[in-house]
Amino acid sequence: MNLVILDRDGVINFDSDNYIKTVDEWQPIPGSIEAIAELSKAGFEICVATNQSGLARGYFTPKTLTAMHTKMTSLVTEAGGNISLIEHCPHGPDDGCNCRKPLPGMIESILSKYPEINPESVYVVGDSLRDLQAGIAAGCKALLVKTGKGERTLEKGGLPEGTVVCEDLSAAVNTITG
Repeated sequence: MNLVILDRDGVINFDSDNYIKTVDEWQPIPGSIEAIAELSKAGFEICVATNQSGLARGYFTPKTLTAMHTKMTSLVTEAGGNISLIEHCPHGPDDGCNCRKPLPGMIESILSKYPEINPESVYVVGDSLRDLQAGIAAGCKALLVKTGKGERTLEKGGLPEGTVVCEDLSAAVNTITG
């Protein structure tokens, strides 16, 4: 069994510096839903690990977050794919949790559900340095997409050694399955 862990905002859907606060604001990046379906059809388990500090900030409710995730998983299902698991961190940056990326708590939680999978074979796909750092800290491989905040992340430099860089999630899927 193979596993890929995706960040949400900026990888699957368009991101906003003002947060994605409603189901209507949650809009997939062109090609991302089809890319997830392709990965799923290729035999990969797909999980999502996403910081959602908008909950702690009061920008949206848990019910709204669930509705956003229902929209996302429904679109993937309609395209012939499957998202096996979604983990989210509801905390703010100063809450002292161990799940908020760049800490590896969410990634480790996902990996614990797949004890037969070697973390070294798992790609963590993100658009920010903290996504990559969380994946590396959990023993996974890092893949940066240039969508979302990816270009900004690339310009800042300091990527973990061995980070693979791809234009978008479709290109990342080609790299992973290639």
